[in-house]
Amino acid sequence: MAKRTGVAARLAEVLAIVLGTAEIPLRLKAWDGSEAGPAGAPVVEFRTRRALRRMLWSPGQLGLSRAYISGDIDAPGNVFASFGALSSAGKFAEPGPFRPLTVREFGTILKNAALLGALGPNPAPPPEEAKTVRAGRRHTRKRDAAAISHHYDVGNDFYALVLGPSLVYSCAVWQDENTGLEAAQDAKLGLVCRKLGLRPGMRVLDVGCGWGSFALHAAENYGVEVVGVTLSREQAALAAKRVADAGLTDRVAIRVQDYRDVDDGPFGAISSIGMSEHVGREQMAGYVAKLHGLLRPGGRLLNHAISWNAGPTAPDPNSFIPRYVFPDGEMLGLAEMVGALESGGLEVLDVEVLRRHYALTLRAWVQNLEDHWGQATQLAGEGRSRVWRLYMAASALGFESGITGVNQVLVQRPGGAEPPLRRTAWL
Repeated sequence: MAKRTGVAARLAEVLAIVLGTAEIPLRLKAWDGSEAGPAGAPVVEFRTRRALRRMLWSPGQLGLSRAYISGDIDAPGNVFASFGALSSAGKFAEPGPFRPLTVREFGTILKNAALLGALGPNPAPPPEEAKTVRAGRRHTRKRDAAAISHHYDVGNDFYALVLGPSLVYSCAVWQDENTGLEAAQDAKLGLVCRKLGLRPGMRVLDVGCGWGSFALHAAENYGVEVVGVTLSREQAALAAKRVADAGLTDRVAIRVQDYRDVDDGPFGAISSIGMSEHVGREQMAGYVAKLHGLLRPGGRLLNHAISWNAGPTAPDPNSFIPRYVFPDGEMLGLAEMVGALESGGLEVLDVEVLRRHYALTLRAWVQNLEDHWGQATQLAGEGRSRVWRLYMAASALGFESGITGVNQVLVQRPGGAEPPLRRTAWL
């Protein structure tokens, strides 16, 4: 590699080592105004020496994420272009834990940091990092409640800006790219109701009910009675208000409750939309057994969940999303999820892959955030808004690349009425 002397050129050398590439796929701008990297490439700004110090102490995705969240690094312009260039380069394109640097590579980074006056103690992580949430044994009721609170209790008004009027925080179903977010979310709710075979008077459990959108849709349009449970107190408060405003308190009950503590079955149908990612691989058999026990014979469960599509290499537990977005979250592969449901005595009726739909949904959420950026930072702070921008944009890129997917698996407890012969009942 040619000798580099300017600030931006030295930063480019460091970033190339971190990424594991010969040349960086970005145009770097340094705090002194210097620039390096291919002309016309997406731009990343290193605003402070502390950004380099964060990379020195955490030379991988975590260090760069901390620098972006704290504002030490910025990505002006098209965030998808900047994040996409990073995520598709070298080590960052490889799923799984970040490959450590060699002694020689770390020495080169250390030398450049010294020449740029960036040596010093490890900067404190941004306050948005989930530190105390990750203490103690995983997936106890207490720790799960803390993990859910970290993600969801950041302000209902903030989520309303990002998600739009539907307040649905899961993958929408798009007829085409021009469908529009609200119509796509309404289509998803209707699809779930049809797959579950909802009928007037049926009793339905909504596990991880969010802000009550599915419960409201099902009660209003299908005449069912719904019990919605969530561990987020902020979600529950707004969901209960929405139920009251709709005049549906006689048909919809919202509870702050762990699904493991629901004891008033049986239910004719159960929806679990974007919730099982919080359960954990070791607890999956118990999750399936619990929901199986809450279903009537012949009752259906719709499990809508993000999947890990990158094979046997597991996601890095110390990367950005586990640290800042979904503490203790675990994505199972589709085959593993189907196997867990079948092993729990449930019959698979249908599997629908919605990977491309989630990419479109996330891009719409990012656009909502960008359109209301000033208001979002007032509501949740700039750091939290940066977390959500990075998380949603990076997630969209993950779905587009195929590293992650999202699937609806429809299963039925044996007994009771037979399922329809063809899928036309819900399609």
